[in-house]
Amino acid sequence: MKLITAVIKPFKLDDVREALADIGVQGITVTEVKGFGRQKGHTELYRGAEYVVDFLPKIKLEIAVGQDMVDSVVEAVTKSAATGKIGDGKIFITSLDEVIRIRTGETGEEAV
Repeated sequence: MKLITAVIKPFKLDDVREALADIGVQGITVTEVKGFGRQKGHTELYRGAEYVVDFLPKIKLEIAVGQDMVDSVVEAVTKSAATGKIGDGKIFITSLDEVIRIRTGETGEEAV
């Protein structure tokens, strides 16, 4: 089993969610986060004063899937989240040792 963590632009969330539903992903966890990558934030003008916005709003998705779904999930997120501009995000793939469904006690891929 793998945990796929994707950090994307907020306005792409609906597109990504629909793409994941189309390939059969049953559940995701969504968190509003802030961060920066290579773009290092940007400057904004507010009431005549210029200030630096270091951390940009992002959305973090966490998707637990079996090994057989990893490639299709990565492809769906990549295609649906891409704008072709800086700051599109990142995808991280990590191994899951164990998953346990609290309600039923199911373990492994059955719990996902």
